[in-house]
Amino acid sequence: MKPGIACTITLAVLFCLAAISGAADTIQLPKPQTTGGKPLMQAMSERHSTRDFSSREIQPQVLSNLLWAAWGINRPEGRRTVPTANNKQGMDVYAVTAMGAYLYDAAANTIRLVSDKDLRALTGRQDFVGKAPLNLVYVSDYAKMGSISDQDKLRYSGAHAGFMGQNVYLYCASEGLGTVIRAWFDGPTLAKELKLRPDQKAVLCQTVGYPK
Repeated sequence: MKPGIACTITLAVLFCLAAISGAADTIQLPKPQTTGGKPLMQAMSERHSTRDFSSREIQPQVLSNLLWAAWGINRPEGRRTVPTANNKQGMDVYAVTAMGAYLYDAAANTIRLVSDKDLRALTGRQDFVGKAPLNLVYVSDYAKMGSISDQDKLRYSGAHAGFMGQNVYLYCASEGLGTVIRAWFDGPTLAKELKLRPDQKAVLCQTVGYPK
């Protein structure tokens, strides 16, 4: 495919192509672009929350970059773009779009379908979340966190999700995207729709799209 054509592919087109090929349950993302962007100090200067999003769709390359920023692997030994307590890596990130909800697999650089419903409105109680093209859900996996107290699991989970959200904020500031992180959502209903286990907890959600 020519570069000029590839850059115009949206997420909806990518999902449709996967469905046609019979591989809709797992979608291979483009390799994340891990160089370039605005200088760090400029990105921090321009970081802000957005709650008014356009209908412009997100391209697969941007989704790949976003997910890598949030929870990607940045070293050969498998360590991540964000720190976790004792490197237990007890987190997951879900990409919730109009086409369904997908679980990110950083090692394979894929997203796997967990629900074919449009669950965007469940990721928050504000009106804009159901209309924005993408909502990320940061999920803590208590089973991976070892034999620590429930209080520590809760505390570490909040820190981990905060690190992930800030990485996405900085990526969005660098690339002209809008974003806002949120804790106001129906956790039990969202957990049911994402098929989470009892020891998996949705900690924070983050809306991403192009600002109006």
